Amino acid sequence: MTVTKLSVSFDEELAGVVREAAAEEGLSVSAWLSNAAQDRIRNRLLRVALDELAKETAPMSAEEADRLVAEALRGATLTGQTADRAA
Repeated sequence: MTVTKLSVSFDEELAGVVREAAAEEGLSVSAWLSNAAQDRIRNRLLRVALDELAKETAPMSAEEADRLVAEALRGATLTGQTADRAA
């Protein structure tokens, strides 16, 4: 895999939180930021796909949305992800 080196800047407090989170997960800061970027891109693509699907289907009821969120959170628990990683 070819990699590209990027230089990024964070305010001091955020940089500390990023370093701490990476260390807690046993990752380098680069690997942690790469995972975070992949998560954001995946969420963005999912949002686009869901918006397109919503145009083609009837509106979802609040009860159905609640059921799907609960199901997703159960799945995240089963796979060892935290709720914020599942979102």
